[in-house]
Amino acid sequence: MTSKLIIGIDLGALTTKIMLCNQNEYELVRTSHGSHCLPTAVSFAKGRARMIGEDSSEKSDENTVCMLDRLVDCLDEDSLVAFQRFEYKRENDSVYIPSIDEEYSSTALMAMLLGRIRRNVILTAERLGCTNAEMVFVFAVPPNYSMEARQALSDAAYAASVSSSMCVDSTLAYGRVLQQRKFGDGEQKVMVVEIGHTRTSISLLKIGDNSAVNDDEKKESSDEGVTVLANVNSSIMGAGNIDVCLYNHFLSTHPLLVGSSFHNKSRSAQRLLDGCKKLKHLLSMLPEGKVTVESIGDNESDVNLSANRTDLVQLCEESVTEQLKAMLEQCIEEAGGRQILDDLASVELTGGGSRIPLVQDTILECLGKQDKDFVFSKSLDDTSLALGAAMMGPRTLVSADDSLMQFSVERQEQRKTLQKNEMAMADKDREISAKDGLKNQIESLILELRSARHSKHGSLLPTSKDFTTLLDGTDDWLFSDECNEATLEAMSKKWTEVKSKSECLCADYFNAKTQEAERIEREMEEEAKRAAAERDSEAMLDGHDGEGDHDNRKLPTKRRMEIVVKNKDEGTELFAGGNYKFAAARYSKALTHCSKFFDLSAEDEEEVKKVKLSLHSNMALCYIKLDKHDNALQSCNEALALDSTNAKALFRRASVYHHQRKFDLAIKDLEAAEVLSPGDKAVNKLKRLVDHEMLKQKKKEQAMAKKMFG
Repeated sequence: MTSKLIIGIDLGALTTKIMLCNQNEYELVRTSHGSHCLPTAVSFAKGRARMIGEDSSEKSDENTVCMLDRLVDCLDEDSLVAFQRFEYKRENDSVYIPSIDEEYSSTALMAMLLGRIRRNVILTAERLGCTNAEMVFVFAVPPNYSMEARQALSDAAYAASVSSSMCVDSTLAYGRVLQQRKFGDGEQKVMVVEIGHTRTSISLLKIGDNSAVNDDEKKESSDEGVTVLANVNSSIMGAGNIDVCLYNHFLSTHPLLVGSSFHNKSRSAQRLLDGCKKLKHLLSMLPEGKVTVESIGDNESDVNLSANRTDLVQLCEESVTEQLKAMLEQCIEEAGGRQILDDLASVELTGGGSRIPLVQDTILECLGKQDKDFVFSKSLDDTSLALGAAMMGPRTLVSADDSLMQFSVERQEQRKTLQKNEMAMADKDREISAKDGLKNQIESLILELRSARHSKHGSLLPTSKDFTTLLDGTDDWLFSDECNEATLEAMSKKWTEVKSKSECLCADYFNAKTQEAERIEREMEEEAKRAAAERDSEAMLDGHDGEGDHDNRKLPTKRRMEIVVKNKDEGTELFAGGNYKFAAARYSKALTHCSKFFDLSAEDEEEVKKVKLSLHSNMALCYIKLDKHDNALQSCNEALALDSTNAKALFRRASVYHHQRKFDLAIKDLEAAEVLSPGDKAVNKLKRLVDHEMLKQKKKEQAMAKKMFG
């Protein structure tokens, strides 16, 4: 019999958490970036692979679909819907993606996310050595989750090539975790208050004995050792409502925002809403707070937002406080009245919204526990729901209703079509990623050969016309339509051609570089052995194990520079392989070592400056590839602080400004780069793009002015 991997999934509005259960051993499933929180979003861009989960864009625009769980549940009546920049058509349950001119159903979008979850689970399972097990997805959903939404999750899981899936009650999942972590076999009553970004759930549970469960209706709301006495849910009330309250307040009262013409789906509105979210987080920790939101005032000026907790209480009284009170009272009433509060073992808070003081004060007031001695229990963390789902999975598999596995012929066909489309898109993503990887290898090789002229072995590079033709011709091709439209086969052929010609023309350079790398590696290993021996000797004298060495040694300049160069070269290799995040980490480590030089001569200082300039410029390119444009801008500025006439850094900063739609700043940098590097193909191409965007923006502004003033 094939063993099963039970995958507990907590689908949140902002992030999703996943827990793997293998033979009663539990393991968090992390993203490829190392986080345990997977963004519940998918981004699209023309000519690029889908950016799913951890790879989705950090900025919300019309090409990024977020809060996928709410789309699946067809929720479109809450206050946050007004801020969704993507175009959702409720009548046919589809989202239009303008960058690729395609429409996808909410189930298809969820299948994309579940496909990414499946990939991350496979990587985790391989690490744990359980690769041949059958995967079962167990979704923890609130009791008021519609049957249509549950079926959509099942269909999406099937489309993502997950053979089996099911939904379990989130309140019971929390109860199972509490039973294991806190109460054991003893019978206790507990209140669980979960406040997420868009949902709120309040439950009264009896943990440790379900002997009172004697009819089918109650059995549906119980699990072994856990009984739901009462549960009240809201799908439209959560911590996000507080963001909207602050947004409306500042939009109507702030001197720099009163009369602003931007609408809720605009970039400015998104920035203001994000600023309100940050202010909310500050007020969860401090009595008053202040944040700055960039470029939302007149003439794109920055706007300061400030508030205190008293302001927040007044602003949220109707839309948050009163609703929460009503839900608490309803839950208590359904459980048998206020006398049940006398028997409560604890009040458990979970969800980001539960950390907000006004929320906690409201709960205390409603429970009649305003005394300072009362303390909320926090036995539940942000992974508890996924853990509870994974814990419930094995028993749910045994007791699941077989009718849930029976589908109509029409639905079976729909599921097969969904799966076929998802598999086709996944194949296309792999092809695009492979093609991009080859293109990056070509770019990296040409970049290395151009910059190597001034390196240690630069004198070994040829000066022939063939070499110049190779570099210039490849650069021209990289910025041509032929490259943009190339198939994977054509890109592979081009990479083989460029690599072969480079190795033939630059054989002496590559041989010297290989020998140098091997020599440095040997010396580094010897140095590591010497350092370890020194630490061991010092540890024996000091009576400890010598851990905590952070390399504060005063190494000779030559040796320290070798460490810098080694990290830099490793970063370049990682970049060539498409591992941009780890490449940036290597460049950052190299910069850290650059700060450890001492007693440098004027010549050495100049060499270190050149290396730092190259490192900052390379980091900027990594961040651009990762769509982290704020980080890229900072790296560009660091590079230009070292050399304000560096054409490469100016071009990369212009690329960032173009992405941020700061066209005036982009043109300024491009014009400077054009003077420093006349005829540069990349500079000229980007300048044409920026000019085109500026012309479009100007026409749009003229049309709006004409519409407003006639």
